[in-house]
Amino acid sequence: MSYFDAASSAPLHPVARQALQASLDEGWADPARLYREGRRARMLLDAAREAMAEAVGCRPDELVFTSSGTRAAHSGIAGALAGRRRVGRHLIVSAVEHSSVLHSAEAFEADGGSVTRVPVERSGAVTVESYEEALRPDTALACLQSGNHEVGTEQPVASVAEVCRAAGVPLLVDAAQSLGWGRVEGDWSLLTASAHKWGGPSGVGLLVVRKGVRFAPQGPVDERESGRAAGFENIPAIVAAAASLRAVRAEATQEAIRLRELTERIRVRVPRLVPDVEVVGDPVRRLPGIVTFSCLYVDGETLLHELDRSGFSVSSGSSCTSSTLTPSHVLRAMGVLSEGNVRVSLPLGTPAEDVERFLEVLPGAVAGVREKLGAPVAEAVVQGDALVVDSLGKRCPIPVIELAKVIGEVGVGGTVRVLSDDEAARLDIPAWCAMRGQEYVGEEPADRGSAYVVRRLT
Repeated sequence: MSYFDAASSAPLHPVARQALQASLDEGWADPARLYREGRRARMLLDAAREAMAEAVGCRPDELVFTSSGTRAAHSGIAGALAGRRRVGRHLIVSAVEHSSVLHSAEAFEADGGSVTRVPVERSGAVTVESYEEALRPDTALACLQSGNHEVGTEQPVASVAEVCRAAGVPLLVDAAQSLGWGRVEGDWSLLTASAHKWGGPSGVGLLVVRKGVRFAPQGPVDERESGRAAGFENIPAIVAAAASLRAVRAEATQEAIRLRELTERIRVRVPRLVPDVEVVGDPVRRLPGIVTFSCLYVDGETLLHELDRSGFSVSSGSSCTSSTLTPSHVLRAMGVLSEGNVRVSLPLGTPAEDVERFLEVLPGAVAGVREKLGAPVAEAVVQGDALVVDSLGKRCPIPVIELAKVIGEVGVGGTVRVLSDDEAARLDIPAWCAMRGQEYVGEEPADRGSAYVVRRLT
């Protein structure tokens, strides 16, 4: 079985396993106590904090350990907003942030704050100018991930941090996906990360708050971790997290080169091997191990099951793999195709042979799914000079399949109106038009759902 979902959670690094087992015997006591066992635990905790701070590029007393990366994001955003409440109640986030950041923004908004969600380009990257334009006199905090968790696009953190610093606004960086590859450059103010993303154990997050940043921890006061993270520290897991980060950093330069070559192999060859595929994300400014593509006329969940049966564990941002039946917020913000979406994120040490085998298996898996989904017949009627396709009650990718079947039945310049009540159609039909050289006219209201109007150009 080839595990290609390291962006969700990387396999436990051998060094993390060794450190975890070794520290179980020494790090179980309360590090706040003065007796021998407590002092030993405190030494382990302090050493791990110093090692982690060195890897991040901050002072040890600026870094605290939390119970997860999500908790670090929630605590960091809430504390920074509360600390700067007198400045104002305006928060800036990008539209492609991790859900932990976006959920914090929603909670802040529900509490009366205002939030600006900065759009991204089709590559998934923000522009520095868009952040600069979003800054206001009452902006309390800006947030920006260092690298995207779904498509791998790296963000211009250093440049955004510069314009935020010039405006006197702290920038919080979610570095969960990138910290294993190196420090986050730039004059950022707060940083969060999660150990299981780089091969450490789950349940260990980082929150860094630079000296001079106004910060007011929220919730009941706790004496541990400078009052910023409540609860007893999981010292064995923290030690393992620090040890694994040092280990992956030691091999990061060479491994990044190797994984970039493998993901580039996927980016180049998948469109040649599989027709009607869109590779998404920035082709150059991207994290080493992540590559994402979407396949027209494919049910993402079925494709993932087919690949699983063939021995490959991959992830997807397709709406049809989600209980909400809505596309990934990242793909939606980028305006790219969401149906049949596959994210391949290679863990450290992935053999080139596994990637080659994946490229051999993928075309057959996609063709099999497309064959299964080719059976539905479009219910098309002519209304005036437009062909109407009734896809109400049908989920992705059926509306797009039915559109593709009938587009040739109208003359050049004629239109097809696709009736659909699936949220994914709002993203996938325009994306199909861009891929197939047809004109997406727009969305119109309908008795049920919406009517998506497409004009035939070719």
